[in-house]
Amino acid sequence: MSAGAPRHQAVLAEAPTVLPRDERPTPGPIALLPEPRAVFVAAVEAGGGTVAPLSAETRGIVWLDYQRAAELSEVLAAHPQIEWVQLPWAGVDAFADVMRRGHRDGLLWTSAKGAYAQPVAEHALALSLALLRFLPRRIRAQSWNSMPDGVSLYGLRVVIVGAGGIALELVRLLAAFRAEITIVRRSDVPVPGAARTVTNDRLHDVLPETDLVIVAAALTDGTRDLFAATEFQLMPSTAYLVNVARGGLVNTDDLVHALTVGTIAGAAVDVTVPEPLPDGHPLWSAPNVIITPHMADTPTMTAPLLAERISVNTRAFLGDAHFVGVVDPARGY
Repeated sequence: MSAGAPRHQAVLAEAPTVLPRDERPTPGPIALLPEPRAVFVAAVEAGGGTVAPLSAETRGIVWLDYQRAAELSEVLAAHPQIEWVQLPWAGVDAFADVMRRGHRDGLLWTSAKGAYAQPVAEHALALSLALLRFLPRRIRAQSWNSMPDGVSLYGLRVVIVGAGGIALELVRLLAAFRAEITIVRRSDVPVPGAARTVTNDRLHDVLPETDLVIVAAALTDGTRDLFAATEFQLMPSTAYLVNVARGGLVNTDDLVHALTVGTIAGAAVDVTVPEPLPDGHPLWSAPNVIITPHMADTPTMTAPLLAERISVNTRAFLGDAHFVGVVDPARGY
């Protein structure tokens, strides 16, 4: 890619949060943990911040490891003076227990929500097209098959579950295919570009009328197993499911059954439960399934996007007060 090539940009579903003066974190040194990386050190400095080792003077933390969430809890317990934590991903389900245990007045949490929307939406579109055109089967074929299988994405009825940055970018991408889009979200506030927007409690109403479901919602206690046997039975047998959000939104055993008996036509998932999906798991051999190993975005794609988020929120931390990706620990996103 050339130096001047277009880059991914954040897609924000909500405006920055401007904190009242009495609720703003106290500015001070920022620690990058568990291990700093040069690109993110530069991002803090580009935002006007000072990177320093964790100490009694630390006022902000940029946490850079999704797998080591438990260590963050220990850091916060030992350093009650910390007032701002920047998390590394859009989804914060891995940090849910940490946020609950570490919740206290004056501690602000921000995430990367919206930052990775474009690469993830791009992957969701790729999975959708591959499913509809039976590409996995055709790529592996070693003899000519003249069966006229394949479905066009043009004009299909698409249900997108979620209304964050990924959903907004998908609406933009799907406009080229003139898809009829229904958004399912917490509120019925219309999403520009969608034919209709309905609340979560109406999910069952729209599933019988869909050709393609794309799951792009946050994983919370209320959305776990959002798609299970009941939801698959409501979908037409010709419908497809794509999940690029979190594995826990879809019941894996019920998905395997739905694919095996033909309740739905196919599925593509970038996320699973369990994850990594073990060798020999029944989902690997289920009919008409595509599994990608949580690669909707890669470090090459996400590093500059996270760096930009860190810079923006560092400026906010130091006095600008326009924080992007503020997390509500009680809601889990």
